[in-house]
Amino acid sequence: MKRKSLLPLLFLLQSTVFSYGQNQSKDETDTPLSSAYFWDRTEFKVGLVGTVFWSNGLSVGAEYLWKENEKTKTRRGEERTNIHQFLFNGNLGFVTNFSSKTDTGAYTNFGLTWRRTNKKGRQFSIELNPLGYYRSFLPETYKVNGESVDKVFLPGRGYYAPSLSVGIGRQRKGKVRSGSYFNINYTMRTPYNSGALPTFSLQYGFRFNFNNKKP
Repeated sequence: MKRKSLLPLLFLLQSTVFSYGQNQSKDETDTPLSSAYFWDRTEFKVGLVGTVFWSNGLSVGAEYLWKENEKTKTRRGEERTNIHQFLFNGNLGFVTNFSSKTDTGAYTNFGLTWRRTNKKGRQFSIELNPLGYYRSFLPETYKVNGESVDKVFLPGRGYYAPSLSVGIGRQRKGKVRSGSYFNINYTMRTPYNSGALPTFSLQYGFRFNFNNKKP
């Protein structure tokens, strides 16, 4: 009798534990600490960067979606809904003048991007990178030490190089190649001689989200 009376209780306990385990595993995939959550909010980007006629190169980077919200406005009797995003971003690039090789350098920067996307997928963004570093590389250089002339190893110097970018782009929902972008970049290298060196460059490339299933 005791065994028969315990069977319903054991069955109920087993069902409760199994159900809890299912709910817990489902919730874990949606938590901010899960890998699926991180990769879904992270995009990688690669593009061409340069001043077209002077120096050109390649840039790569990544963006992580920090905050996102929808804003609806009524204009001329029509409702327009835009998605506003704040993203952490980091970039790494290399540029050179292929003809003279007098302006060759590598850079990295980190900052925050604000991006607006409309219902057609068209985007406008402003990117501020207060943390930036630029390392220039000079052609073959020698220095005189007394009566000897020595070759300089990796001639050039480093600069603090914050930057500001304004750009447009296009979103592709559910695609691995999740978007494209075209930016105008403003960078300030300092200290440069007795002051600072402002530089403008153009950037065109694509973003990728490898968590998306569709090609």
